[in-house]
Amino acid sequence: MSSPLSSTVRTTLKRNKERGLTDREELYAVLDAGVICHLGVVWDGAPMVVPTGYGRIGDTLYLHGSTGARSLRVATGSPVCVTVTHLDGIVLARSIFHHSANYRSAMIYGTARVVDDPDEHLAGLRALAEQLAPGQWDTARPPTRKELAATGVLAVPLAEASVKTRTGPPIDDLEDHALPIWAGVLPARMVWGEPEPDEETAGRYTPPPHVTERTPIGVTPRTT
Repeated sequence: MSSPLSSTVRTTLKRNKERGLTDREELYAVLDAGVICHLGVVWDGAPMVVPTGYGRIGDTLYLHGSTGARSLRVATGSPVCVTVTHLDGIVLARSIFHHSANYRSAMIYGTARVVDDPDEHLAGLRALAEQLAPGQWDTARPPTRKELAATGVLAVPLAEASVKTRTGPPIDDLEDHALPIWAGVLPARMVWGEPEPDEETAGRYTPPPHVTERTPIGVTPRTT
């Protein structure tokens, strides 16, 4: 059964409250449809935002990086903010003031913890790999002990999060409707191109179905 998102000072919308979604399933949908998130931390008294891959298992978001990465060292045990955004269209209004964008976004606040448990570490890496390339984990060579030791995994709880979206046409002032200016939405969608084999596999192997038949970016591939 679905549950509502948390309602805290940081997740309560102050402007455009009608764009906020409160169903936890909506949070899952935004996260599961994405590929890249942005991890926000504070380093040496200044904000630092790092784009990185991620994966979700239940109510936990997993991020990864080199064990020597500054962002992972700073984030461990510290408050972080993780965001995921999908651009669905540019909203072209009759006035510059009312131009906008159609989008889906999620913002997660939480304290990141480094994953030390070997089973959770491996599960987190699998979730990350499956988020980027569903089906590839069972196709490619699994990581070695040395590779696992060199790869850090962070876990961020989804306990405190907000989801915000915008859909639909421009909302112009009534008096601007008489202007001889086109208004509407320019849809945006990221799609996958044709697979490009490397020199070692060109002509030798056929891309598997999970590569050639991928869901377009921004479309939720799962609901669990």
